[in-house]
Amino acid sequence: MAQFSRGGPQPREFRAGLLRRSALGRSAVRMHAARWALSLLTAALMVLASLVATPAASALMLGTAHAAATGTAYVTNFSSDSVTPIDLATNTAGAPIPVDRGPSGVAITPDGATAYVTNQFSNSVTPIDVATNTAGTPIPAGNGPWGIAITPNGAAAYVTNFDDGTVTPIDVATNTAGIPIPVDGRPLGIAITPNGATAYVTDIDDGTVTPITVSTNTAGTPIPVVDGGPWGIAVTPDGATVYVANRFSGSVTPIDVATNTAGTAIPVVNGPCGLAITPNGATVYVTNQLGGSVTPIDVATNTAGPAIPVGTGPTAVAFTPDGATAYVTNHGSSLVTPITIATSAPGSPISTGAGPVAIAIAPSPVNTDLAAIGGS
Repeated sequence: MAQFSRGGPQPREFRAGLLRRSALGRSAVRMHAARWALSLLTAALMVLASLVATPAASALMLGTAHAAATGTAYVTNFSSDSVTPIDLATNTAGAPIPVDRGPSGVAITPDGATAYVTNQFSNSVTPIDVATNTAGTPIPAGNGPWGIAITPNGAAAYVTNFDDGTVTPIDVATNTAGIPIPVDGRPLGIAITPNGATAYVTDIDDGTVTPITVSTNTAGTPIPVVDGGPWGIAVTPDGATVYVANRFSGSVTPIDVATNTAGTAIPVVNGPCGLAITPNGATVYVTNQLGGSVTPIDVATNTAGPAIPVGTGPTAVAFTPDGATAYVTNHGSSLVTPITIATSAPGSPISTGAGPVAIAIAPSPVNTDLAAIGGS
């Protein structure tokens, strides 16, 4: 995922990161087109970040009751350098947890013990002890870390570094970073197959997805998706299909994992950004950042259903392990909206810190469903 505005002039790292593209191996036409598109995105997000949660904004979310869940959701607050824990049994936000600058992605270890948060402006990853909600010592990463995913065995975390075109593996046992893995262009989202064999990384510059063999930490041949800014990514529970949100072309592309070939793009609403898949593998939920909604996609038919209205600038979505409820971060209104899956009804929004971006859920007592903006 690319950088978000803090509601004013952009930090030096922002200007030098998102709006500066490498010219290596790319034509001037592609550079100009990508800069133009990303400039439009930045302008839109500056408007979103200037918005505040008001009764009028909250009215966009219907106050429909939803089933209580257990566990805790962790939400990265990009504009306030913190992470908000949300008690899913009561849908109440706890005290924000301070982290480094520009917290972006979040993922939780399979045992539910630790949340890892990427800090885009500090080039670091912060581990959070879920039992105490305290942040540990930040782990150095590459330049502009954004997306993060953890292997199913909990041994390693993989972090996309937007500004240097690499992915950093982190040894979870020691919290030490390994040798960066070169990938294409500007990596954003990342997801790992359920068998732990392959990590898939989106490249917003080149319209591709790069597979990484986890056992060797080597990148394979990039898979052409669509020249429309591939962003969020998720893998079905059976490991058969990868779904990619194409930010600039308003679509979602399925990829056949067996052949690493892209299928026909599925049209959705404006600005698809994050996505997650229900634990039963039946439905993909896609956040439409410019449309203020979430679109469900039927996995069996790859057809999109009616959009569900949420808040301003929906960015990421995560499911409770029982698949009963989805939680959506709304970057522009600093709210998280719960959605009852059975009825597609949004519930009362939950206040967070400023500019929520990613979300991951740590269930109780163990066994996690990971669904952050850049990975699952």
